[in-house]
Amino acid sequence: MRGAATARRKRTAGRPRPDSRLTIPGVYHRLFAANGRQHWWPGDGAFEIMVGAVLTQNTAWTNVEKAIANLKQAKALSPAAIVEAHPRLLAAWLRPSGYFNIKAKRLKAMCRWVMQQGGVRRLAKLALPELRHALLGVHGIGPETADDILLYAFQRPVFVIDAYTRRIFARLGLIAGDEPYEALRNRFEDELGSSAPLFNEYHALIVIHGKDVCKKRPLCGSCCLADACPSAVPQKLAGD
Repeated sequence: MRGAATARRKRTAGRPRPDSRLTIPGVYHRLFAANGRQHWWPGDGAFEIMVGAVLTQNTAWTNVEKAIANLKQAKALSPAAIVEAHPRLLAAWLRPSGYFNIKAKRLKAMCRWVMQQGGVRRLAKLALPELRHALLGVHGIGPETADDILLYAFQRPVFVIDAYTRRIFARLGLIAGDEPYEALRNRFEDELGSSAPLFNEYHALIVIHGKDVCKKRPLCGSCCLADACPSAVPQKLAGD
């Protein structure tokens, strides 16, 4: 018996125990098993997705839906209509999304750029590096918004890094959390490979997990990652 136990220990030596340390791909499988497919991005066509990416900055998606509904009702959900709209009227349509005056300026800037480039269909023909560089040159579009647009409007394999990503993976001990945006984006892309459908699903799962479970005050007792998370709160795991 002692010899058999010794042999088992030798066979398993050096192997990580199950769930002893998650990896970036492993987190995806856990989140997908717990939440299923998310069917992102909610939007009717590439341009509507681009509008949503600008409006979702610093607000909940439910508020963005109300603003987009206002644009649709006003028959103003097109680059030309948004560029031609009076700033106050456009801001009024966008009011539900918050920061509406700022977002009206950003949305106009993006729509002018889309028109100058010949429209969404012509943009879709650009190579990824060229399209990303051009998006980052538009007023009000930073790396996260640009990558949202690239991934969800143009189906390009770019991983989106947001606050939820930093929070969840820092708590898991997989990142420090304060790395530069590009460094984190490159790391996720390197570890996951180049797959727009995978990046699409993974980012959506991260958002739903960060919003509903791994909050600023986390609900560790409801977390599918808690058994491998060094930051998990023991009291919550115990149901306290």
